Amino acid sequence: MLPGYGQTLLQNPEQFLGYKPGTRFTRHSDLVRYLEYLSRQAPSRLKLQTYGTTYEGRPLYLAAISAEERINRLEEIRQNNLKRIGLQNGQPTANQPAIIWLSYNVHGNEAVSSEAVLQVLYDLLNPANERTQGWLKNTVVLIDPCVNPDGRERYVQWYNGVANAVPNANPWAREHQEPWPGGRFNHYLFDLNRDLAWQTQQESQQRIALYNQWMPQLHADFHEMSGEATYYFSPAAKPFHEDITPWQREFQQIIGENNRKYFDQNNWLYFTRETYDLFYPSYGDTWPTFNGAIAMTYEQGGSGRAGLAFARADGDTLTLGERIAHHYTASLATIETVAQRKDKVLQEFDKYYQRNRTNPPGPYKTYVLKTRNQEAKIKALTTYLDRQQIKYGFVSGSSAQRAFNYTTGKHESVKIETNDLAISLYQPKATLIKVLFEPFAKLEDSLTYDVTAWAIPYAFGLQAYALPGKINQTQAQPIALNQTITKPAIPQPYAYLARWNSLSDIQLLSALLRHNIKIRYSEKAFQTDDETYAPGTLIITRAGNEALGASFDNIIKSEAEKAGIQITPTPTGFVSTGVDFGSGSVRYLRKPKVAVMAGQGISPPAFGEVWHFFEQQIKYPVTVLDAEYFNRVPLSNFDVLVLPGGSYADILTDKTLSQVRDWVNAGGKLISLESATGFLAGKHGFALTRKKDTDSAEVRKNPYALLKTYGESERQTISDAVQGSVYRVSLDNTHPLAFGYGDTYFALVQDVINFSFMKDGWNVGVLKKDIYTSGFVGVRARKKLQDTLVLGHQTMGRGQVVYMADNPLFRAFWHNSKLLFGNAVFMVGN
Repeated sequence: MLPGYGQTLLQNPEQFLGYKPGTRFTRHSDLVRYLEYLSRQAPSRLKLQTYGTTYEGRPLYLAAISAEERINRLEEIRQNNLKRIGLQNGQPTANQPAIIWLSYNVHGNEAVSSEAVLQVLYDLLNPANERTQGWLKNTVVLIDPCVNPDGRERYVQWYNGVANAVPNANPWAREHQEPWPGGRFNHYLFDLNRDLAWQTQQESQQRIALYNQWMPQLHADFHEMSGEATYYFSPAAKPFHEDITPWQREFQQIIGENNRKYFDQNNWLYFTRETYDLFYPSYGDTWPTFNGAIAMTYEQGGSGRAGLAFARADGDTLTLGERIAHHYTASLATIETVAQRKDKVLQEFDKYYQRNRTNPPGPYKTYVLKTRNQEAKIKALTTYLDRQQIKYGFVSGSSAQRAFNYTTGKHESVKIETNDLAISLYQPKATLIKVLFEPFAKLEDSLTYDVTAWAIPYAFGLQAYALPGKINQTQAQPIALNQTITKPAIPQPYAYLARWNSLSDIQLLSALLRHNIKIRYSEKAFQTDDETYAPGTLIITRAGNEALGASFDNIIKSEAEKAGIQITPTPTGFVSTGVDFGSGSVRYLRKPKVAVMAGQGISPPAFGEVWHFFEQQIKYPVTVLDAEYFNRVPLSNFDVLVLPGGSYADILTDKTLSQVRDWVNAGGKLISLESATGFLAGKHGFALTRKKDTDSAEVRKNPYALLKTYGESERQTISDAVQGSVYRVSLDNTHPLAFGYGDTYFALVQDVINFSFMKDGWNVGVLKKDIYTSGFVGVRARKKLQDTLVLGHQTMGRGQVVYMADNPLFRAFWHNSKLLFGNAVFMVGN
């Protein structure tokens, strides 16, 4: 085992906390107290910084630890590192250490890692520990002791409140049955380990902003898995993304060898090269990898179910103390591995960024995205690129180029125009750009456990091209991106017009509704002042808003500026072509009272995505209803009810579903997402039905199809799977559910969608034949994913049912589909 600590003036965790680590779970506030204590006691070897707060207001910390002579020049070391790789101007000085970043407790109920970090911190700061002090001569170790304090505290508070005085190892004891929603997720029930590339959550945004200021050579992420599992360390499983370098792969093996040495000495069980792959770019191991680091996941058996003691099926009892020992040992073994190879680690890191700047990977060297009438989307994209430290410019002249067209999926001649956004790969973050923008991510092995397609142009819903060469561009920001009013000022205009094609437009609508401004929208296209406006365009007339007086104009301009979108004043309600503003086709948009289902049976992330959309993305009031008491809720208090994905058999019983149906008939609007849509299919009164199962017919034709090989069971199962793949959905964009889109949109499909077209309803979005775009789809799944409904609308009495077979709010990063959900809430049925 790695060496322990000697006697020092520093209190070890047991002395400070008053209990032996492993005998209880430590509250986040006590973890913070110990951090602050160490910072006061060892200021010459530890610099502690608060880099942000969680949604619930808990502080986020980073501890920088090194030898005294390095802590004194910590800022110089940080800037040197950025200068070496081209992210900061200037010449670096010599004698640079390797920078290691260790992240703990990204999943709140994988609580052992923040227990282990207490001892890691102590041993690194203990001057009597000669071995750790030797490592610190070659390294700066950055430690994030708890990435997800809100989730951790949710778990710890629950566990400490229900645990027996003597831990009960029986898996059926209450202390092993964590209640909904569990502590895995953050406040909004997002998985922070899936958010590094997208940075939709407050914690991720703050953490990555700091990461980009350091750019470590190694990042390790500490997790837990099933209580029946052992311990996992690198090398990772296939698939490896093709842009992971030979050195990064080699160091995965080196890290594994050093961990193996200590685990073998202690006769601890472990496994490698299984399950945990390096493909999807938003993990704590992959995103740092595409930023040049050597990165890995560590997984300890246990997780939220294990508690203090857990009886395994093999008869052994897994204790929290044992789990701590494993993560502690892996932490120190990782630091040791880098410290012993500091020069090589720095050399390869420098080469990675030199290659990015001079010979970037992949067949495409420039990505171009169209800006005309997409200003709000482009502004959202540039905000995202800034967070990633990705440089961009704007095209300085028009030209015809041969390029890959994301919309058609073909290489063809395309027109590049002045002010189009251009991203050159000749820059430090080239590999990350290539990975995020690649139309097709090459999958070396189909056995991967997450999303397999994610191209940014599809995610943001932007027309884009990938070019094999460079293109002339300027760094000047087009005026259009900063412009709120698109026409010269008109004193007290008759109305303001706002196009409807992005999340920013929903944000503006929400803000104006909060101000109780009356808003209309056009169901049909119209033209005024030589500009064409598509269906869904918001029309904010002075008529009906007279009571606001002069503040009417000020509110609209202010909120448009906050939302970052253009609005157009017009002096008249008379249009050149189409419908005038007093037409029956210009609908008054009501301010709906919205409720969303939560609680046991509902997928926590699915609910969290809806909750986050309303509260954080568009800041619109939403009432959360718990499944436990839903059958007692007077639904007449609400206009819209959202059913996130989940299992509804015990929630919407026949009696309760009848109550929901009566509410819809009386004028309510029901919006079902993913598996909630599947639950409604075939139910009395609902027009949606499933397609007949074709598998049984195939078996009748060929009974040998049932003969399967046990050893190939995992691969045979994925024939029925969809793993986050991009599909082109055909839209009826004359329907309010598809306002703001063209005749197609690119959806990120998570599961097999297998519904018949509705006879009594509107089939607004459908998958036709040959519409697969990218990502992994199993052979049998691909057969089902055609001629099927994705988006539907049914009139039921005086109310509406909106069927969304997939999840338009998935992880909050697929911006292209958020407008669909906004249409469902605000447009359909008005």
